[in-house]
Amino acid sequence: MSTTLITNLAEVFTADAQHTRFNNAAILIEDETIGWIGAAADAPASDHVIDAQRRAALPGWVDSHTHLVFAGDRSAEFVARMAGQEYAAGGIAVTTAATRSASDYDLTRLLLGRAAEALAGGTTFLETKTGYGLGVEEEARHARIASTVVDRVTFLGAHLVPAGTDAQEYTDLVCGEMLQRVAPYVQFADVFCERGAFNEAQSRQVLTASRKAGLGLRVHGNQLGSGPGVKLAVEFGAMSVDHVNYLDDDDVSALAGSWQHWDPATRRGVAGTVATCLPACDLSTRQPFAPGRELLDAGVQIALASNCNPGTSYTSSMSFCVATAVLQMRLSIEEAIVAATHGGALALGVHDLVGSLQVGKRADIQLLNAPAVAHLAYRPGMNLTGPVFRAGVLVAGRL
Repeated sequence: MSTTLITNLAEVFTADAQHTRFNNAAILIEDETIGWIGAAADAPASDHVIDAQRRAALPGWVDSHTHLVFAGDRSAEFVARMAGQEYAAGGIAVTTAATRSASDYDLTRLLLGRAAEALAGGTTFLETKTGYGLGVEEEARHARIASTVVDRVTFLGAHLVPAGTDAQEYTDLVCGEMLQRVAPYVQFADVFCERGAFNEAQSRQVLTASRKAGLGLRVHGNQLGSGPGVKLAVEFGAMSVDHVNYLDDDDVSALAGSWQHWDPATRRGVAGTVATCLPACDLSTRQPFAPGRELLDAGVQIALASNCNPGTSYTSSMSFCVATAVLQMRLSIEEAIVAATHGGALALGVHDLVGSLQVGKRADIQLLNAPAVAHLAYRPGMNLTGPVFRAGVLVAGRL
């Protein structure tokens, strides 16, 4: 077994259930996992020593919601939206056309570049979706390509009904041949339950078929207005419902009820449906921010994710999302970091592997070029990410 000690850390924020923080600390890496955390003066012997030079350490980000398999450009749509045009789901069709025309080589190259950008920003566990193919062959191609690059892949054939296609016929295709073709490459299925996309009956059909296929369930819900997305997600035991901008009291109660058999103090029990907030998207679409503060206060586990995509949130910066959540959503810096690490891991069902700095978990660690994690929100917009370790290996940044 090889051991490496990262020492001279000004601060370590573990993102565990107690929000444990160590000052003047060190972290011992044993092969791919964390072997010890504590005061630097008490650190055990190791094969290698890394001087962190008074940096702060925290877990690598877990980005549980992205759309990275795409080609083309939608900056003109962004400019129009900033000039007052209302966002609608139909813009997805622009990306679909460009992505369908891209070769396997180009899609892989683009995806690798985006994944590398995310990693350089501290994201050490990454999910992405299909959804810009909207046809059997294309969705299967995108799922296959994604599975070679990212950690988890979500099938989102139910992203938009292609123009000129009957909505029910397309839903049947998603639930039949398309689902069968993508299944070998994906772990989850998702549906955009929203006006302009899929209605409640169609969303229910997609979730039923996907559950029967053995996939974990996700829902895009309540982004553009009130609707059935949140309640459907809870009813089907979905691992997450994402966006959640427009919630009524019944939606919040349903989400809170899904966590009644979960103990947040030990992070054990039956997990409910994570409410994934996407603050960078909310800024870009000028939607109200998801009510993260209210959800947390109600006992709902939340996640923060980038929603990196070409139309409504073209950023993979989880640091930006954390800063925005603190400055605009009334989360504390600790709550925002936990949502962007443990929350994302919980939404992907990998919270026993990643999402916090704890003995036995994978050594996914990011160091900040700052002495405390508070600088993530205190200095918004600054690139503070320094060295990044994934499974104990330095994968981005310089020591």
